[in-house]
Amino acid sequence: MADENKDLGVAEFTEGIRERVGENSGLDAVIKFAFDEGGVIFIDGKSVPNLVSNEDLPADVTLIMSLDTMNKLYRKETNGMMAFMSGKIKLEGNMMAAMKLDQILG
Repeated sequence: MADENKDLGVAEFTEGIRERVGENSGLDAVIKFAFDEGGVIFIDGKSVPNLVSNEDLPADVTLIMSLDTMNKLYRKETNGMMAFMSGKIKLEGNMMAAMKLDQILG
């Protein structure tokens, strides 16, 4: 994406996820990241081509976190399971859909 040490914002993460998801990620789930500071990243992995946007639409699972947590995940300073277990990431919806993120973000 960008400089590894610089904190990224919603726009940079959206573009990076769009590149990783591509036309057909095989995700077969609708996932939304909602940030404490405001803003969302919406991934429709059921439609082909897959859609990544900043629209706040219904999803199979919503991951709620701070941009700081998202940056730590990106820089591999933490992992998703540890962040979830420590309360840094909250899930609403289908946890199994969230597990599919490893396919594109891992």
